[in-house]
Amino acid sequence: MGVKLGTEEIRFIGLFESLTGATVMDCILEDDKGRVIYVVKEGEVGLAVGKAGANIQRVRDLIGKSVEVIEYSNDPTSFIKNILRPAQIRSAHVSQKKDDKNVVMLDIPKKDRGIAIGKKGRNIERAKYLMKRHHDIDDVMLI
Repeated sequence: MGVKLGTEEIRFIGLFESLTGATVMDCILEDDKGRVIYVVKEGEVGLAVGKAGANIQRVRDLIGKSVEVIEYSNDPTSFIKNILRPAQIRSAHVSQKKDDKNVVMLDIPKKDRGIAIGKKGRNIERAKYLMKRHHDIDDVMLI
């Protein structure tokens, strides 16, 4: 996978793993948004969140930032669904454009498009960033 992490990200991962017991595969600091995004090993989201969100709350209190947890998947279509949760995604498929760029096409019901895109496009931007970082997908498009 080859994700590059700085010392601050590594520190946040160590803290998160020791508090939750979940395995972190990636950590993204969004200082401008006061948020930390953790990508955890497949099947460990429940462990990361804890009973009634207790683990997330402990991490949030300690680091003073909002915390988001996304479940990793080796399957790009499952991963994009995890990233954009709770938006309902009817279908997702990866295709290659003429310029050799990989694109994931998402069929999202009209009522969930706002959730998928997010305020000022931040959810879709995060999705694009994570898909590039983990699955070499260059773009995420809504159809």
